[in-house]
Amino acid sequence: MDRNRTVAGLDVHKDSIYLCIMGHDEAIIFEKTYGVLTPDLRQMCNDMTARGVTEAAMESTAVYWVPVWNELCGSMELKLVNPYFIKQLPGRKSDIKDAQWIAECLLKNLIRGSFVPETIVQDMRKLNRRIMDLNEDLTYNTNKLDAALQRCGFRLSNYVSRIKGKSYQSVLSCIIDGERDPGKLIAKVHGRTINKHGRQTIMAAVTGCFSDTDIIIFRQTKAVIDLIEAQMAECQKELTALCGKHFPQQYRRLQTIPGVKERAATAIIAETGVDMKMFATAASLVGWCGLKPRNDVSNGRYKSRKVTHGNRYLREILIEIAWVASRTRNCFFSNFSYVQTTVKKKSRMKIQVAIARKILVAIWHMLSKEQDFIDIYLKRLEQQRLLEEQLKSFESKMA
Repeated sequence: MDRNRTVAGLDVHKDSIYLCIMGHDEAIIFEKTYGVLTPDLRQMCNDMTARGVTEAAMESTAVYWVPVWNELCGSMELKLVNPYFIKQLPGRKSDIKDAQWIAECLLKNLIRGSFVPETIVQDMRKLNRRIMDLNEDLTYNTNKLDAALQRCGFRLSNYVSRIKGKSYQSVLSCIIDGERDPGKLIAKVHGRTINKHGRQTIMAAVTGCFSDTDIIIFRQTKAVIDLIEAQMAECQKELTALCGKHFPQQYRRLQTIPGVKERAATAIIAETGVDMKMFATAASLVGWCGLKPRNDVSNGRYKSRKVTHGNRYLREILIEIAWVASRTRNCFFSNFSYVQTTVKKKSRMKIQVAIARKILVAIWHMLSKEQDFIDIYLKRLEQQRLLEEQLKSFESKMA
């Protein structure tokens, strides 16, 4: 143990921070409780630097650790710790003892810091997670609007593929503008839908009883949906601009993966960054994301094989990519999905998780080695084609 080492443990709460500074001989040098306002944080930083603190650790308590981290990161080495890994044994517990325990674990090198990306990636994370939150709001309000229309006898959503589709939205706009005639409303529906279900069925589906109150609700809900879509577009535009400015090569490289376009590439960079040094292996990144099946075996019996907890934002976007990649023709992921689900009769949902894990492993290698995606399936097809051409050439010469 370094005899010149002075460390600090911070127990962070919503309205208070408990500080414990500990020396190399595990002697407590300083203890104090601080507030969470910016002047309090600056005073705490000054007190820590005045006492020679070079390392500090804190638990990742909700979002309350973020301003503390931002205030201290320029003055000392910081570690953000998952509370799960430094839980004390039950017994005498207090906030001061928690701070002491964190400092003691840090002093004895028992703490492994969590991944905290650089400032620009943190800003990109804010935009990416804002888009995901807005997308949840969009789904909620879209379903509420359809439910309000269903109460009025409007059943077009039963016969179209998407509520956000052109036919549904065109008919909705006409209803909000005051149109009630089913003959005019059906003119806004795509001909393929009419041919598939029959004109009389679709005409009955767009016939409803709408009061003035219903129209007000429709108009207001649609305005909320339009506002959410505008905000999502604004966030995505800014996120794409940041990727293009700071990580242009990685942004282009990720889009060589089947199923990855602008939205997915920006989300991946926002959640993982581009520096893979924090993840020693691809398995470390997979475990951090939460796509690694847990190992829970007792007496030779598997109790659980569910995936672990991790970065749910990255996991969500990877599962979406997996669904698209499994439907992309002539690529490794679609071939893998076909073999596993059709030939081996495995669960389609589980296979999507497996594909998401394979995509994340590919991302780790691409960002670590600065290489584009290489599709093994296409490479094998090309090798097979070349062998067939060589065989035909050899046979023609022998003839």
